[in-house]
Amino acid sequence: MRYSGVTAKGIITPIFKFGDDLIEGIVGSLLKTAENEKFDFNDGDIVGVTEALVARTQGNYATCEQIAKDIERKFGGEELGIVFPILSRNRFSILLKGISMGTKKLYVQLSYPTDEVGNPLVDREVFDETDINPYSDHFTEKEFRKIFDKNSTVHHFTGVDYIEFYKSINSNIEIIISNDPTHILKYTKNVINCDVHTRKRTQKLLKKAGAEKSFRLDDILTEPVDGSGYNPEYGLLGSNKASEDSVKLFPRDTQAFVDALAAALKEKTGKNIEVLIFGDGGFKDPVGGIWELADPVIAPAYTGGLVGTPNELKIKYFADNDFAMLSGEELESALKEQIKNKNKNLVGNMHAQGTTPRRIIDLVGSLCDLVSGSGDRGTPVVLVQGYFNNFASE
Repeated sequence: MRYSGVTAKGIITPIFKFGDDLIEGIVGSLLKTAENEKFDFNDGDIVGVTEALVARTQGNYATCEQIAKDIERKFGGEELGIVFPILSRNRFSILLKGISMGTKKLYVQLSYPTDEVGNPLVDREVFDETDINPYSDHFTEKEFRKIFDKNSTVHHFTGVDYIEFYKSINSNIEIIISNDPTHILKYTKNVINCDVHTRKRTQKLLKKAGAEKSFRLDDILTEPVDGSGYNPEYGLLGSNKASEDSVKLFPRDTQAFVDALAAALKEKTGKNIEVLIFGDGGFKDPVGGIWELADPVIAPAYTGGLVGTPNELKIKYFADNDFAMLSGEELESALKEQIKNKNKNLVGNMHAQGTTPRRIIDLVGSLCDLVSGSGDRGTPVVLVQGYFNNFASE
């Protein structure tokens, strides 16, 4: 009889560097943990590997000079505008430095009162006291400062004023504020839209409104430039600050990696273990209102057993309604029978009371991100067990 459900365990690994055999290292860490903590592997276990670990061992990095070279190649070194960058020292400051080095004049259009993932450009309570219409009102930096002083434009978590910070990165940067992506075309017809999850629609609007050279952030560094790292699918999206002059890119060749790791785990354990690479989880901070998901996807690669959405029923609904007159072992037996037959009987109340159909990779990837952490835990690999079990499982 089982006495626990899903468990997720952060696995301590060596500090991997460029060129290390990541698959061998991960398998070894998992086997060592299982031996010392005395647990077994099972069919249906899941191993999550953080994207940073894969990218680091690939050496998938780029310098500001290499970013600037690609910008010059695509825009000819002429004046340039960027719209909707995320407000982040880690996510965008080094990209902004590289982009600004590749152009004579750079117009940076910020959205307000927050960026795409919820980072505030201006204090929300202060903003709500104004009569500003964020759908139609546009500002130069000077106009914006007449309404909001620097006390109201300091990020409440980081203490950074992103208008001042981004402007200070290079002397050729001019800040403007608008939520209309086409507003940038009043300044320049050459544009990079830097939003993550709305990027395709933003580019469509820009091109329709007359942008002459229009690229997205995932169009930059899609191939090597002077020996740089690259990502053919995501370009600079999903990158992170590596140093004051370089970024780590989102990993590439990820499907080959997860398939190879799954095969190695099968060889060593005899079990069919699923594998995914995970980045930012899809969850929102309830205090600051900031979404974690600044990566283009939660899981850029995963094995076949993680495709689809969970097929689950709300036990609490049936316990309170259909089986309200039952209790104890009789209630447990009825619920287990209902769960076993759910694929046959998804009609009526059962269909109406299923769970929200989120993708398994997004749920598991978010779980892995929370367990792994982004600081000093030293657990870039996560082992999830029992995920595919339910109340009726033996």
